[in-house]
Amino acid sequence: MSDEQPTQRYRATVEYDGTPYKGFQRQANGHSVQQAIEEAIYSLCGADVRLTAAGRTDTGVHALAQVIHFDIPAGKTPFRVMEALNALLVQANERVAFLDCETVGNDFSARFSATGRRYLYRIINRRAPLTVERERAWWIRKGLLDVDRMNEGAKRLLGTHDFTTFRAADCQAKSPIRTLDELWAERIDEHEIHIHAAARSFLHNQVRSLAGSLKLVGDGKWSADDLKQALEAMDRKACGPVAPAHGLYLSAVSYRSAEGASQPN
Repeated sequence: MSDEQPTQRYRATVEYDGTPYKGFQRQANGHSVQQAIEEAIYSLCGADVRLTAAGRTDTGVHALAQVIHFDIPAGKTPFRVMEALNALLVQANERVAFLDCETVGNDFSARFSATGRRYLYRIINRRAPLTVERERAWWIRKGLLDVDRMNEGAKRLLGTHDFTTFRAADCQAKSPIRTLDELWAERIDEHEIHIHAAARSFLHNQVRSLAGSLKLVGDGKWSADDLKQALEAMDRKACGPVAPAHGLYLSAVSYRSAEGASQPN
């Protein structure tokens, strides 16, 4: 883009199936969600942009309501931008869709203006293998998970703690201290369980680590006290198994005002 050409900042909510992507962020070794969107933007207006997202999801992780922002030459209505980008993404066989789009001021940042992120983790607990839901949920074949036990354990993790146990060894966050505002499980039907987690921000692999450890509580291998002790150990080796990426969904991002807010569909 020419320095003299005026630009407009757009905020959008996007949904994607993370299965075919090497995560959200651009990668040298594979196709990413970010690359798919940026290539569509280039096809739309010839602008070689680098968009900003509320969060960087890992390989295989899905999003119901990821928030992004990008700057392109002014003059196009948000509706036109959304419709055109969706058409281009379909033509490219991408599994990404724009759910909404609006113009915002240059002081808005999808990442830094966000006040909270919410994740959903899906478990399907049945003997039969997954077919339709394959790569969409964690299949747990043996034993019926006890949601009440899982919630008893989850309560021990709420609040502000050092979450070293529940973050990836290669996590680049400067501090392991996070405030977990919500962590709870619900049984949706005979086979499906949802784990909900909400915080201002999360450490790398934190939600998947929490889900894997809560699974141990649900199947009786751990007690709620064991989960608390794992937290207090502040040692990655004390963590339970890390739940598979394909069960995780970024479901909402919140902001101080209505501008930029997203909700799950």
